[in-house]
This record gives sequence, C-alpha cells and structure tokens, in this order.
Amino acid sequence: MISSDQLLTQLNWRYATKSFDTEKKLDASQIETLLESLRLSPSSFGLQGRGFVVVENSELRQQLLPYAWNQKQVVEASHLFVLCRRTDVNTDFVNNYFENMAHTRGMDISTFDGYKNMILGFLEGKSEEELKIWLTKQTYIAQGVLLTSCALLGIDACPMEWFDPKKFDEILQLSDHNLASCVIVPVWYRSSEDGYAHAPKVRFAKDNLIIIK
Repeated sequence: MISSDQLLTQLNWRYATKSFDTEKKLDASQIETLLESLRLSPSSFGLQGRGFVVVENSELRQQLLPYAWNQKQVVEASHLFVLCRRTDVNTDFVNNYFENMAHTRGMDISTFDGYKNMILGFLEGKSEEELKIWLTKQTYIAQGVLLTSCALLGIDACPMEWFDPKKFDEILQLSDHNLASCVIVPVWYRSSEDGYAHAPKVRFAKDNLIIIK
C-alpha cells in the first residue's frame, strides 16, 4: 500500500500534459493495467453503462486529429483512450447485468429482484436526454480513476473534452458497439521540452474549496 506522502507526491507530479516524448511507447502490460483500472472503476448502481476504446493505430488517429481541433496529443501519444457512454442501457441491459451478478456471486438471480426493479424504475423515470447526461457522468467517474492510476504509475495523460464526438463516433464506428464518445485521454510520457511540466500547480487554497462541519 502506498503512503499518504507518495499519493500526494504523484498527484502533484501529474498535470494535463501538452507535449509527449515521441521516442517512447507504453508497453502492453502498462496498457492492460490502465484498462483494468477502468474496468474496476465505480459506477452508479454498479451498472457500468460505459465502454472504453483504445486507439493505437496512427493512421486512424490522423483521421481523428482534425476533429480534436488539431491538438497534437492525439497523434503524439502512445495510446488514445476514448471514454464512452453506452447507448443501449435498457431493460435487456439491466437483465444481463443481473445475470452476470448472479453468476459471479453464485446466487439465485431472484435474490436481486428488488434491486433490479429499483434500477428499472430509475431508468424509466428519465427522459432520453436525462439518461444521456447521467450516463455521460459515469464516464467522468472512470476518467478520474484513469488519471489517478496514470499518476501513480508515473504515466502522463491529458484529459480532453474539446473534440467533435459525432465525428469520433463515425470514424471509430462506435454505433456498432452501442457506444458514444464523451471524453478522450491521450497517455504516454511527457516531453522534456514541455514547459508546463515544471510550472507550479495552480490550485485554490483548501479554505476556498473545503468546508468541514
């Protein structure tokens, strides 16, 4: 287990990396660890109404670049993570979730009837737009876990909302997987020439952020 000092050191070390070292590349085990951190990230009801796409192909990322407003991290990074909301969170999706839960825990699925009906009632009470917003929020929970995991592993990352989701969805053919992009995160190692790496971290004082009662 890491110490409090180690945690805070790494969180102070991380920043939204603007320039990556193109001579380096993350290995398969590092990517697998980051993917597992996403898989383990929390979600409302544990429903996991999101999916994750990793774009390594350089030609594909060149196609995406204009729709990320030519932010060079998209093509410089070792891998580009695209965090997506699911577009098929419905009764069948919920039923499948509880079938998996019953199998994983070795329990009769009827044990979860009350919980399942509560979730179905919650979903039925939301409009299409409200459901979209709620599912989008789930991707940001996962993003927080990804950024923290990167920091603890000494991997740089840059969370990015400034891109055209519809074009990303089209190029990556996300509708075939019942996904819609919400936020992107290039990961790699910072360039020694990135001046932002040495800039003091700008945060409000705790007294301006935190209330203890």
